[in-house]
Amino acid sequence: MPEVIQRLCCGLGLLALGACSSPSSAPAAATLTDAGLPGADASRGNPPAGDDGGVILVPIVARPPCPSGMSLVTTYCIDKWEDHVVELDAQGNELPHSPYDTVDGLTVRAKTSPHVVPQGYISQAQATQACVNAGKRLCSADEFHLACEGPGGDNWYPYGGTTHIPGYCNEGKGSMMPVLYGDNPQTWTYADFNDPRLNQIDGGLAPTASYPHCASPFGIYDCVGNLHEWGSDPADANGHGRFRGGFYGDAEINGHGCLYTTSAHELTYHDYSTGFRCCVDYPGGGGG
Repeated sequence: MPEVIQRLCCGLGLLALGACSSPSSAPAAATLTDAGLPGADASRGNPPAGDDGGVILVPIVARPPCPSGMSLVTTYCIDKWEDHVVELDAQGNELPHSPYDTVDGLTVRAKTSPHVVPQGYISQAQATQACVNAGKRLCSADEFHLACEGPGGDNWYPYGGTTHIPGYCNEGKGSMMPVLYGDNPQTWTYADFNDPRLNQIDGGLAPTASYPHCASPFGIYDCVGNLHEWGSDPADANGHGRFRGGFYGDAEINGHGCLYTTSAHELTYHDYSTGFRCCVDYPGGGGG
C-alpha cells in the first residue's frame, strides 16, 4: 500500500507531506505547506487532515507571474514604475535614449525599472506604440484608477484616504517654464514646452521610486505626480486624449491625486510633463 500511495502522489504531482514516503520514514508533523490552501491549518502551518488523521492530498496550482517589473491588479498586470524607452534600430537592436529628448521620428520600446529617470516629452500615439513594441498596451482609465487608489475605490491618493499630504508624492513644485522662459505664458511656444532642459532642473523630475510613500496598495509607484500618464482613451469629440495623475508641478488643480485628469490635448501632443506606463492582460487569465 505505501508503494501505491507513493506512485499515486508523485504521478499526479500532488503535495502530501510525508505521503510520498513510507510510514516508517514519514515525519511526525508536516513542516512545508502553503498556508493559503483551502482548509489548511494556518495556526500551525500544517496541511489539512482527514477524518482518520491521515493527510489529505491537495493539488498545488502554480499561478504564472506577471512579466518582470509588473504587478498583478485583479485581472491585469501594470508596470510598477513609470516607463522609460530604448530606441530600436532597423534590426531590432536596442539603443539607449535620453529621457530628456523627444522620441519624434524614432521607433522605441517601453521599459520599466526602479531608480531610472522616466520618459517625458512623449505623446499618447508614441506611448501606445512603445507599449506595443514591449508586448504590452497603454492602461485604461479604470486600470489606472484601481492601481492608484487600491481596492475599494475610495482613496484619492496612493498612500490612502482623501487627505493630501505634501511631500509624499513628487508634486506641488510648480511649472518649470518660468525658470527658462519668464513669467508671461503668452510668449511660450510648443518648442519651449519640449526643451530638454526643463526636466533636468534640480528639484523637478525624479527617478522612479524616489518617493516611497507614493506607492499604492498594489505596489505601484508614482501614479500621482512625477509625470502625467497617458491613458488608452480614444480621442473625444474635440480630438483630445487623456493623461492622469498630475506631474511634479501639480497634481491637484484638475482633480485630487489619483483622480487628476487632463483632457485638453490631442493624441499627438507632448511636452516635458507627459509620460506613461503600460499594462497587459494577466497571463493566468484571472485576477488575484
